[in-house]
Amino acid sequence: MNENEPSLDTLLAQGGHFVDRETGAIVPPIHPATTFARDRRYELTGFGYSRSANPTGAEVEKVLARLEGAEDALVFASGLAGISTFFETVRAGERIVAPRVMYHGTADWLRRLAERRGVEVAFFDATAPGALEAAVEAGDTSVVWIEPLVNPTWDVIDVRAAAAAAHAAGAVLGVDATVTPAVTLRALDLGADVVFHSGTKYLAGHSDVMAGVLATRSAGERWEEMKLARTLTGGVLGAFEAWLLLRGMRTLHIRYERQAANANAIARHFEGHPGVEAVLYPGLESHPGHVVAKRQMTGGFGAMLSLLVPDGAEGAKRVATRTRLFVPATSLGGVESLIEHRASVEGPHSAVPANLLRLSVGIERADELIADLEQALG
Repeated sequence: MNENEPSLDTLLAQGGHFVDRETGAIVPPIHPATTFARDRRYELTGFGYSRSANPTGAEVEKVLARLEGAEDALVFASGLAGISTFFETVRAGERIVAPRVMYHGTADWLRRLAERRGVEVAFFDATAPGALEAAVEAGDTSVVWIEPLVNPTWDVIDVRAAAAAAHAAGAVLGVDATVTPAVTLRALDLGADVVFHSGTKYLAGHSDVMAGVLATRSAGERWEEMKLARTLTGGVLGAFEAWLLLRGMRTLHIRYERQAANANAIARHFEGHPGVEAVLYPGLESHPGHVVAKRQMTGGFGAMLSLLVPDGAEGAKRVATRTRLFVPATSLGGVESLIEHRASVEGPHSAVPANLLRLSVGIERADELIADLEQALG
């Protein structure tokens, strides 16, 4: 970031330091218009039709680009709208490399591309040293897709090493940074070409907005394809949702700091606990990816962790239905803590352990969250 630029925390808190020129308002207005008038020369004055872009969304994109250190950013009606738009740039016969365990929506979309579009998809084991590099070298790779913290096992992928492998093969690196927002990890600074977020999660932060984000290091030909695809598929984010997304982002840094601290406290409490087989959290020194996570994450080790509990799937579901503070629901990144049996949510293609419980830790008191899990574990 330029030394004359404010810190990320200040940038977010001030919503990009917006001040309306006409009214002096410090919060951007919502522009619900679907169409925009042309001038006397029949030229567009900035916007034409809101399926391509709208003024409220454009304000959010400016802040997101500055937050990520990107040349440009796009907002979408959902995370999967952003993901599908990114992979729309991969042509039949080209190859995608991605982790075997990751967000199941992305994995399902990649399988669909392989089955129906003639795209080759190679899944690698994120826990095996050199597996990503071997998968990239094994074919003519166009795109490498990673998650710095693999959802929901929280294995760690070295972003800088992944970028080196991708670029050596002439491929682009896309990074799903949903659980590692820019207040803790700036993927573009580590060599990524495009960074993705489900804006529904930490960016918006209140479980009330559906949104997706793509941000790019360089706005070249592939990026122009993504912009066109968003217009043609109608995946643009609505004005009100864009306004809510920016409002949520104003508190991202303080929310994430509290959530990460809570997750760290929970992980340390239950490491070695007799009622838990394993705690999966990169903030623990015993975690195989701890050193890499410490090197590439600057704002804590994340607010997500998973517990492996006894008695398989039935034991995990039993714990998930006994909690009183943790809500048994699917999502992450909100201010409230959630618990879910991940294999049930992911369905028949799930590659996660049957006894895994995924925790999205909120901003409640850590001691009360720990007590809730203690009583649920029985």
